[in-house]
Amino acid sequence: MSRVGRKVIEVPKGVQLSSDGRTVRVKGPKGENAFTLPDGFKLEVAESTASILRERDDRKASALHGLSRALVANMVRGVTEEFTRVLEIEGMGYKAELKGKSLELQIGYSHLVSFPMPEGISARCDSPTRIVLSGIDKGKVGQTAANIRALRPPEPYKGKGIRYEGEVIRRKAGKTAGAA
Repeated sequence: MSRVGRKVIEVPKGVQLSSDGRTVRVKGPKGENAFTLPDGFKLEVAESTASILRERDDRKASALHGLSRALVANMVRGVTEEFTRVLEIEGMGYKAELKGKSLELQIGYSHLVSFPMPEGISARCDSPTRIVLSGIDKGKVGQTAANIRALRPPEPYKGKGIRYEGEVIRRKAGKTAGAA
């Protein structure tokens, strides 16, 4: 039995959790989200709790039990408090600016890089070198942050590029480090 899969999902007040067949729908103050459970799983909803039950006991079902529970729990958390991811920009002249629904980035190329924000993700620039992404879908927020970071990943010599907040970049010594 999966330890994570057996855990009960706490459903806070103001959140509606329902299932019709394998489709799980979550409505809350921040928005609405849906997820389709894999074959052999069902959602059991009590008053303020929910749990994922599996009908089969094979290896594949055991592997997907904890994943399914975690995805539903993240949906419940996302509609009450949004997920956020912070990106920092490091480098001389590197900056970001929000224009409409796209992010305009000056990141060392000869041209301005425009990144359109996906549906359901909101961004704000606290400063020209700090981008805050937020949304109710944890996977979509993380993937958007990864896509923005991939435009100019941090390089190991000077550390220039786009990094996650708190990310540590291992620095390399330059050519002159060993010539003494």
